[in-house]
Amino acid sequence: MLPVVAALVTVLLWASAFVAIRHVGVDFSAGALALGRLLVGSAVLGVALGLRAVSSPARWRWPSRSQWPPLVACGLLWFGVYNLALNAAERRVDAGTAAMLAGIGPILLAVLAGLLLGEGFPRRLVTGSVIAFAGVVVIGAATSSRSGADTWGVVLCVVAAVAYAVAVVAQKPLLSHLPALQVTWLACTIGSAGCLPFAPDLVRETAAARPSAIMWVVYLGALPTALAFTTWAYALSRTSAGRLGATIYLVPPLTIVMGWGMLGETPPPLAFAGGALCLGGVYLTRRAPGSSGAAAPPQGMEADAAGATPALQRRHTALPSREVSEPQARKC
Repeated sequence: MLPVVAALVTVLLWASAFVAIRHVGVDFSAGALALGRLLVGSAVLGVALGLRAVSSPARWRWPSRSQWPPLVACGLLWFGVYNLALNAAERRVDAGTAAMLAGIGPILLAVLAGLLLGEGFPRRLVTGSVIAFAGVVVIGAATSSRSGADTWGVVLCVVAAVAYAVAVVAQKPLLSHLPALQVTWLACTIGSAGCLPFAPDLVRETAAARPSAIMWVVYLGALPTALAFTTWAYALSRTSAGRLGATIYLVPPLTIVMGWGMLGETPPPLAFAGGALCLGGVYLTRRAPGSSGAAAPPQGMEADAAGATPALQRRHTALPSREVSEPQARKC
């Protein structure tokens, strides 16, 4: 139950991040926004990790030499490239187009997890992902406001989707050996280091930004970054990457509802139909294989069947003796 709650917290906070990014896009450029968000997230995670280390020092484990390459890949690709590409893409394409293209990410993740992590391709996961992606396409078509998409914007959305998928595949094995909080802090700190070239932009734009925009950047770092990435890592350590990745399809409909309530952006009716498809597809991927409605046998049946086997064996072993005794009876 806790992994499901952690996944829901993640998608709720990531959906709110799209609304916040849209709000602060006027004050901060893509690189400055990514760096500011990651610096706040790294600081919050560092404090939380320090408190955890004081209360239970045994939980801290320094990564081994073989664990650093996937850590660096996760930090640079997901925390660095993903944030930069998505921030820049939202300045070139509308939210509907961005949602459609970002929906490629969970599909790529399911394919990579099936091939590289040995998760295979369960029928429910494949079917549910296709349904959920169809819902994202419907939402994108309903909310798209441009007749033609910017080519570089499309490329940046695809880059963000690929970076996300590869980073999660790199992150998954690490969570079998390191705590989720520690992996998230290290990856966020690595991503922050990769975005340091944008430090002059962050300083200049922060000085000229509205106080409300600065507070939104702090919010993005503290909750959608520090908390949401930690709850994601916790859920990922306890479920398959493909199934967890499919929950990301809940982000577009949640973003539409939040934009409606917080920004006054009334969604078109077709967007609700797309949201319903997303919900149905994610439900199918999360549904237990044994919940198809077939009645399970009573608890005693297995024991009875197991107990019947020795009896049958005794019966078969007794038959030869009776076959031998019958001729002897006729002879007598």
